[in-house]
Amino acid sequence: MNILDKIVARKKEEVASAKAKTSVSELEKSIAFSRATYALKDFLTDPNKTGIIAEFKRKSPSKGIINDRVSVEEVTTGYAAAGASALSVLTDHDFFMGHEDDLIAARKVNEIPILRKDFMVDEYQIVEAKSLGADIILLIAACLTPDEILKFAKLAKSLGLSTLLEVHNQEELDRSLNPYLDVVGVNNRNLKDFTVSIETSLSLAETIPAEFLKISESAISAIETIKLLKAAGFNGFLIGENFMRTENPGLAMAEFVKALK
Repeated sequence: MNILDKIVARKKEEVASAKAKTSVSELEKSIAFSRATYALKDFLTDPNKTGIIAEFKRKSPSKGIINDRVSVEEVTTGYAAAGASALSVLTDHDFFMGHEDDLIAARKVNEIPILRKDFMVDEYQIVEAKSLGADIILLIAACLTPDEILKFAKLAKSLGLSTLLEVHNQEELDRSLNPYLDVVGVNNRNLKDFTVSIETSLSLAETIPAEFLKISESAISAIETIKLLKAAGFNGFLIGENFMRTENPGLAMAEFVKALK
């Protein structure tokens, strides 16, 4: 069993527990559930933004603790001030040291889209994401069937949420596209062995249909890489560890953006 299989198995246990504690109807009564969401497409194409989806991540299965000394409020507002088009907040407990409370905290202090970065395996999590204040959900093709991706994306759209489809290769892309998706993300990290290569994004750039915006995820730490990806047609870039490794992630992003200009 690889790390992705372990995460998905654990996630199904977490969802079953969450369902037993809080019903869908209760989730729908939350204050955040009734708020108007921010559209990821609008912010990715805003010329005054950077195209960067900046991530708050304390830990990863491959790197261990990245940064557990900073607050989600401080980091995410720093990202937003530096020109982030959106925020990504991990809510997985066991493998990434995230929590639903992190997303709630980030929502209270920011006015840009927030991605609930987690492993979606059940429609319940999508309703839950909306109730937490998320604007975007992540659908990882590597752990979902085409039917699940369609069903989940359709539900997200009905709730006013943007959907980011994550793929790792051509086969996942070909079997996963549907009209309810908004953005296609190419993850340069192999989720089965956690190796990374920017070539993954470059090889898929031309095969993603024009109606979808496209972003590149993982292994992005150099200005030259951003320029290369922009030239290949990418609209956005998900960056986490590069900023989170520093004592002041918001400042690190601000300096990165300054160099990018």
